Amino acid sequence: MVKFSKELEAQLIPEWKDAFVNYWLLKKHVKKIKLARKPRHVPHINYDYGASILDPVRILMNKVSGWMKNKDEDPQIIQVKSKISVGEDGEEEDVEVYETELVQLFSQEDEVKMFFEMLDDELNKVNQFYKTRESEFLERGEILNKQLQILLDLKRVLDEWCRKNVKRFSRSNSSDLNSEFSESHSDYCASLTDSQTDDVIETLEKNGINFVNTATRAKSKKGKPKMRMRIDIPATTPTRTIAAVTSMLWEDVVNNPKKEGGEYINRKKIQCAEKMIRGAFVELYKGLGLLKKYSSLNMVAFTKILKKFDKVSNQQASASYLKVVKRAHFISSDKVSLFTGCFVTLFSVYAILAHVSGMFSPVYMETVYPIFSMFALLSLHLFMYGCNLFMWKNTRINHNFIFEFQPSTALKYRDAFLICTCLMTAVVGAMIIHLILLSSGLSPQEVDMIPGILLLLFILLLVCPFNIFYRSTRFCFLRVIRNIVCSPFYKVLMVDFFMADQLTSQITLLRHMESAACYFLAGCFKTHQYETCKSGKLYRELAYVISFAPYYWRAMQCARRWFDESNSDQLANLGKYVSAMVAAGARLTYAREPSNLWMITVLLTSMVATVYQLYWDFVKDWGIFDPKSNNPWLRDELILKNKGVYYVSIALNLVLRIAWVETVMHFNIGAFKSHLLDFFLASLEVIRRGHWNYYRLENEHLNNVGNFRAVKTVPLPFRETDSDG
Repeated sequence: MVKFSKELEAQLIPEWKDAFVNYWLLKKHVKKIKLARKPRHVPHINYDYGASILDPVRILMNKVSGWMKNKDEDPQIIQVKSKISVGEDGEEEDVEVYETELVQLFSQEDEVKMFFEMLDDELNKVNQFYKTRESEFLERGEILNKQLQILLDLKRVLDEWCRKNVKRFSRSNSSDLNSEFSESHSDYCASLTDSQTDDVIETLEKNGINFVNTATRAKSKKGKPKMRMRIDIPATTPTRTIAAVTSMLWEDVVNNPKKEGGEYINRKKIQCAEKMIRGAFVELYKGLGLLKKYSSLNMVAFTKILKKFDKVSNQQASASYLKVVKRAHFISSDKVSLFTGCFVTLFSVYAILAHVSGMFSPVYMETVYPIFSMFALLSLHLFMYGCNLFMWKNTRINHNFIFEFQPSTALKYRDAFLICTCLMTAVVGAMIIHLILLSSGLSPQEVDMIPGILLLLFILLLVCPFNIFYRSTRFCFLRVIRNIVCSPFYKVLMVDFFMADQLTSQITLLRHMESAACYFLAGCFKTHQYETCKSGKLYRELAYVISFAPYYWRAMQCARRWFDESNSDQLANLGKYVSAMVAAGARLTYAREPSNLWMITVLLTSMVATVYQLYWDFVKDWGIFDPKSNNPWLRDELILKNKGVYYVSIALNLVLRIAWVETVMHFNIGAFKSHLLDFFLASLEVIRRGHWNYYRLENEHLNNVGNFRAVKTVPLPFRETDSDG
């Protein structure tokens, strides 16, 4: 077994070595304490006068009194206090330091005093270093977020000007527009005129970029202000990468006019800026990972050295000190973890927005977008499931027993997060590659194969027979999907109807699967005639089938459970899914044939289905709204201690259940924004389902606890019959 000192030396960050706790120095001092406390050799004189009948009683009483004494003294062995340090000028500084006071046993031992003074110094050093690095990385993150927003705003202005330029050319020479635009799309977007420069300046000033001497700068012949000026960035301390982006992009792009009549923005320079910002994000993520590693290694080091001290001193001083260490900033702070999660989300959103910003064409939105959004919705659902697993584990809800999973092969929350991250990383990578190849001049027919290849690889991995990448979980998923699709011919288990409920929240994903299948199987990616799918009668009819399918499967499961269990509640549940099918069909028809009659039909059917679903959510699935409950309008047994969480969850589920109102409003926002709105609403439904999952299993778990159901009931093959029959 490797000693911890060697393990620490191998894992610590070389550049931060001096900032780590000096484990080796503290270990040497513990050895000094051991030598100092070693009893001197005293000649032993044996005064043995023979055994007494009371000796066992005397020994027992001595042990009990010693144990009681140690029990009373343990909490007061040491006291660790924190205070605000005072600077050289006598004013208080915003720096928290720790000092240890030896109360009883060790108050006269100089070596012990010195040890705890050294330990306090190491704790303060580690804590202060962590605070400094944390504030530095968070500041970098804020600056990068601002840089990213500026870059996206600049691209938006550039693309808007590009589209205006295209319209101007189409009015002047419509016959040559298509060939000219396809051959040199970047030439139209290569520069900004003076009027468009004002738009850029306005956009930048919204993001905190201040222009120096704007009132007194030189004027051009047309009266427009020349852009020879310095850009004043708000008070920050950016890294060299961020400074390079600012200098390269704004000073060279805005402040360096190549013509008197206009300022130029080179697309290649914007792409270079994107690359530099991406590199800065990667480095920031590495730094956040190193900071988390620094925190965990130091915590282990403090734990190890305090246990060694306890062993030498025969006391339990480590418990009191470790409580203080765990409350220290470098352990208790969650800013790094939160920021890491926000970074992953932001970087994924950035990759999508950066890709979409240059691809407003209808071809892209009807062909490539469905596949990428399909993977994004799947990743979001996996993330929500990982959150469910984490919460179920922390609140001791036995989900493995409820779903009849084997604990050895069941998916853990870390596994769900890993799969979600890998999938989203592959999707973002494919999107970036698609963008790079498309902007490099390759034909769309070749580039648009990338989403299809990604989809094919995903399907092959899902059905891969080799024992790699969670084979047991993949096969279990395929088996459950088979049971759902073949309903009602398979006996319905808890995991089957739970998964079917998930599918009712992924109708948008299933519709995107239909679009992708038609696009690739019909060969539309070769001709880019995506209207072939949209205008086909079969495609329109399949849209109804796909929208109905999840509700139909769930209804058939209810019918099978009613047949097996003779429970009339299953028939009522079946009615809920039938009402959902009717509402979905009405909304789909209204979207294609908008009229007052269909709008009224949508309102009536959707309201009935929503009320039906909300009642079942709250009363049947969550087990709340009990008027006789000790907890008002909840239930008697609650796992979460804060009752307010349940009331907030009720309101949240109510709001997200009525998102269908958007389909009636018919916002006139254009095709592109309409797709984004649909994706946003689909994401909200996935989030609502993940939120619903926790309370559904909480109620199921409490029912099992109330009935002391710790093992599942297995049906037996034989049963008795009446002799008369």
